[in-house]
Amino acid sequence: MKNHIRKAVPVLMALGLFAASACVQTMAADSAAPASLNAPTATSHAKSHKEFIEKRIKELHAQLKITSQQSRQWDAYAQTIRDNARTMGQAFRERAQKLPSMNADEAMKSYAALARLHADNMQKLATAFNTLYQTLSSGQKKTADSLFRNIHKKQRVSPH
Repeated sequence: MKNHIRKAVPVLMALGLFAASACVQTMAADSAAPASLNAPTATSHAKSHKEFIEKRIKELHAQLKITSQQSRQWDAYAQTIRDNARTMGQAFRERAQKLPSMNADEAMKSYAALARLHADNMQKLATAFNTLYQTLSSGQKKTADSLFRNIHKKQRVSPH
């Protein structure tokens, strides 16, 4: 069973990296825009990012065929995804705002802080997923194993 969890963790990390990298790319472009353009763009990006996260959560819920008995564990997992996306998005926005005035040392420290936050978030996600995974039937686990094993192929997410 631990082998299944070890296989699932990279997928969870990929989901977090995918969400974070999409956020960073848009924010970098947004920070180069004039201030008058930033507010609407940031708002629309936040809305589309939230919609992407919610769509992915719904897809996973349907694919895993979560039952009412598993809803408590599922809800905790889904909320962790949302919370992680929110905290990473906020951290990237704050960094993007400060980056133009940072020196190289500050920029590197800021990036290291993002990496620590990401690692902390992935640990929270792995813990929430482990709790959910323990409640899945053998068929659901097989589906989860397949989904999470092949996520890199579908999203073309690289670890770096």
